[in-house]
Amino acid sequence: MDVNEFENLAQKTLEDLFEALDEAIGDVADVDFDNGILTVELDDGRQYIINKHTPNQEIWLSSPLSGAAHYAYGEAQVWTSTRGNEALKAVLAAEFKQITSRNIDLN
Repeated sequence: MDVNEFENLAQKTLEDLFEALDEAIGDVADVDFDNGILTVELDDGRQYIINKHTPNQEIWLSSPLSGAAHYAYGEAQVWTSTRGNEALKAVLAAEFKQITSRNIDLN
């Protein structure tokens, strides 16, 4: 995919994640999206940072539970871990369920 296509897809993904997370957990976390960086700060101070990394055409996740991970957009049209087969949205939904005890739909 070319750079413009990646930029548009990554931006849309981050915007969609922002809207879904703000709606689902905005009462127990500060969810912010600014300059292409999605930040989720939990009430206990732990923080998620999700951003696009254009040179590698990846979305990067920094999680207080699972650490750092990189996700590439594959043929299945899903952001999938470069070190396994976990989908970004599935990882986030599972971790936020663990933290908040809420089922979160990120699709």
